[in-house]
Amino acid sequence: MDQMILLRHGETEWSRDGRHTGRTDLRLTAKGEEQAQALAPLVAGRTFGLTLVGPALRARDTAELAGIKDYETDPDLWEWDYGGYEGITTLAIRETRPGWYLWRDGVIPGDADHPGESAEQVAARADRVIARARAADGEVLLVAHGHFLRMLCARWLGLPPADGRLFRLDTGTYSRLGFERDEPVVLTWNAPVLPAA
Repeated sequence: MDQMILLRHGETEWSRDGRHTGRTDLRLTAKGEEQAQALAPLVAGRTFGLTLVGPALRARDTAELAGIKDYETDPDLWEWDYGGYEGITTLAIRETRPGWYLWRDGVIPGDADHPGESAEQVAARADRVIARARAADGEVLLVAHGHFLRMLCARWLGLPPADGRLFRLDTGTYSRLGFERDEPVVLTWNAPVLPAA
């Protein structure tokens, strides 16, 4: 593998409003569609040894609007399962859990569709994706979600799961992970294509 290019999906209503969106399958907003289309020049004319996209509509729509047609859907690229915090903002969670922070405090169990995941479970999925990427030839392209890609970055660098907190990632941005003298490094992080609103 030469490098991994990471695309975070475009804006949805919930990402815009700060609501935790794990397994709820939302479409992109008009702004999210614009963000996805703006990612197209980053992938146009490139050949990828492996292209993986998360199963959620927001990830698949982002890939397709960016001009990515030939990809594999990988369930390991789902966003963090927020359990009982699905659809709830951090502010609302802190009304009952003052000072709550996802990376430190985790989530509570939800219903059958949102049982919740620990940071270690998300890290295990990220580790599997990294193993697949490392086995590929050439460049790798991933289209996924904010917290998951932050976790993947931490694991790429050999950091513990909680250190994903260090890598803020906005919607409609791209990042690159690669090597310097055979050591895993961050090449580009949270780079916007469109100017911030």
